Amino acid sequence: MSKNIDWANIGFGYMETDKRFVSNYKDGAWDEGALVSDANVTINECAGVLQYAQTCFEGLKAYTTEDGRIVCFRPDLNASRMSDSCKRLEMPVFPEDRFVQAVVDVVKANADYVPPFGSGATLYIRPYMFGSSAVIGVKPADEYQFRIFTTPVGPYFKGGAKPITIRVSDFDRAAPHGTGHIKAGLNYAMSLYAIVDAHNQGYAENMYLDAATHTKVEETGGANFIFITKDGKLVTPKSGSILPSITRRSLMVVAEKYLGMTVEHREVLFDEVKDFAECGLCGTAAVISPVGKIVDHGNEICFPSGMDDMGPVTKKLYDTLTGIQMGKIEAPEGWIHVIQ
Repeated sequence: MSKNIDWANIGFGYMETDKRFVSNYKDGAWDEGALVSDANVTINECAGVLQYAQTCFEGLKAYTTEDGRIVCFRPDLNASRMSDSCKRLEMPVFPEDRFVQAVVDVVKANADYVPPFGSGATLYIRPYMFGSSAVIGVKPADEYQFRIFTTPVGPYFKGGAKPITIRVSDFDRAAPHGTGHIKAGLNYAMSLYAIVDAHNQGYAENMYLDAATHTKVEETGGANFIFITKDGKLVTPKSGSILPSITRRSLMVVAEKYLGMTVEHREVLFDEVKDFAECGLCGTAAVISPVGKIVDHGNEICFPSGMDDMGPVTKKLYDTLTGIQMGKIEAPEGWIHVIQ
């Protein structure tokens, strides 16, 4: 039975749910893991995660579809991306098949927290791993803990589909995902200073340009960019340091296969941005958040789609992707993982 929660008015925050999955790595192997009730983590004061920030995480969502099923979206890609992150951070990989099964088990155990269809809310799923054993020399930890918790959430950006204003950041990107020029790894600590500064200045997010030349669009602290050209093409920035967003990759398929659009995944010069018709930020948390204005040190780039509503092409992309996720539109094979 669904919990008595005001689903239409919850924000994007943490709400403790009943169960979480925990597995420990010791002596070269992962244990079987278990669902536990305790939401607290007890670790040594010298744990690798505390001393050298040896940690990474993933993010995905569970939904209630139109026909009442509980599903999640492409969890195998989250498992693969976390595997890449662990390898880059000298952490043991949690087996990808076990990752997906643990997601299923946690969502089932917290099924009462999955918001009902049409509520606008979802169950956010947070797998993460950290070095748990004591480390004082600069080296990887010997022991690790892999955990998954869930929390029901509303829209990531206040205002939902209302266009937001972002700024071109004064800060170098400094690997917002904490892993430099690799196609993996979520660890946002390096971007916190910049995002807090942006919020204090009245902006919803930062646009990071490439650190080498400051001429090419990269991403924001927590999402990939998408652009729509005036002739209706989808353009997504390409860079070796951009996180391989599962949402962005899915939108490229949606644009081409469902909407018949031309898709360009390429380097995007900042000088081009003023010529685009629409702009959006895409990611698991945001899905697509429309951008109405980009401020470049006092110079405003205002997109023709305006500040009132999501642009028409972006809206089609959003409606089609969420239609697939919610079971209203037939999904490509393997995209929807049925939990119950």
